[in-house]
Amino acid sequence: SNPIPSTPPSLPRFPVPFTSRRFPPLGSTRRKNLREGPEMAMVLRRLAGASGSPSAAALLLRPALTRPISTGFREERDTFGPIRVPNDKLWGAQTQRSLQNFDIGGERERMPVPIIRAFGVLKKCAAKVNMEYGLDPTIGKAIMQAAEEVAEGKLDDHFPLVIWQTGSGTQSNMNANEVIANRAAEILGHKRGDKFVHPNDHVNRSQSSNDTFPTVMHIAAAVEINSRFIPSLEQLHKSLHSKSDEFKDIIKIGRTHTQDATPLTLGQEFSGYATQVKYGIDRIACTLPRMYQLAQGGTAVGTGLNTKKGFDVKIAAAVAEETELPFVTAENKFEALAAHDAFVESSGAVNTISASLMKIANDIRLLGSGPRCGLGELILPENEPGSSIMPVSSISLF
Repeated sequence: SNPIPSTPPSLPRFPVPFTSRRFPPLGSTRRKNLREGPEMAMVLRRLAGASGSPSAAALLLRPALTRPISTGFREERDTFGPIRVPNDKLWGAQTQRSLQNFDIGGERERMPVPIIRAFGVLKKCAAKVNMEYGLDPTIGKAIMQAAEEVAEGKLDDHFPLVIWQTGSGTQSNMNANEVIANRAAEILGHKRGDKFVHPNDHVNRSQSSNDTFPTVMHIAAAVEINSRFIPSLEQLHKSLHSKSDEFKDIIKIGRTHTQDATPLTLGQEFSGYATQVKYGIDRIACTLPRMYQLAQGGTAVGTGLNTKKGFDVKIAAAVAEETELPFVTAENKFEALAAHDAFVESSGAVNTISASLMKIANDIRLLGSGPRCGLGELILPENEPGSSIMPVSSISLF
């Protein structure tokens, strides 16, 4: 019986049209200024209302005002039909649809860069192996060159998708396929979107998102563990071991439950810290054999449908050569596709290492407490003032 209001109650009426003198039409230059300058804050403040809190209209308009601007569009097609894609981007129809369907998150929720790099490695290796099985060498070499650019980070701006997507990672797989296909087409003198190099038939040949995404997860994790995590732990172990030698003749009181106990040397205390880190390195290294097993070649459900015999072994060998890590094909593709136990195992090791590092940091912080009324056994570097009211207080960023 109640009439339907012409304006939803959550969306207040604007007192003036949005295209009035107060808010001129948003051309590309105007929108660029809004994204990068203080005008964005001004617009949102005016939309906030008397309370100062963002109104529904402000929240709805923010994505539109901050979305990147393109100077033109081209038409690309997929099984759903045509869709407009920005001319200056290498992605295609499926990536564009994902951007529209999952218009959430932001820069902090983008697909992690190591995953994108791993896609470049995998697609390069897939093209190399597919050429052995009949892929046109001209197209195959162009795909390898384009994929190398992805692996080197030269095409990061063309991977806009966030982590929120279908569970199999299909959109990110297609993002990689489309970017590499369009870039390979450009290398061969063709236009973006003309499908001279096809994202499915050429770049994704002998692959499925169901085996591709687990594979890039393993590649990315193994590369990060070997290139960043373990080297950082090794450097920390080296520093702590050096301190244990330096402090070997310094005798101090031991403590149990913070109560005075029998003496030991400061070097012995630090040798315990160094050993904790060493064991942490051993723990994460012990998880790598399972991380080195790749699902690639299992395709959709693990049976290897639509691949050539031996493709799985050859692509694992190609990835191993490319990354200089001992990747192998998974012993059982059904487990490799359906489970992520290798990541649970690695996460457990990382959790243990985190607890070790927290224990070491807390010990050093307690031993360095003071300077007048704490333990004061260690003198920590003073990096910055620690209080606006107590000049003697400082913060040690160790």
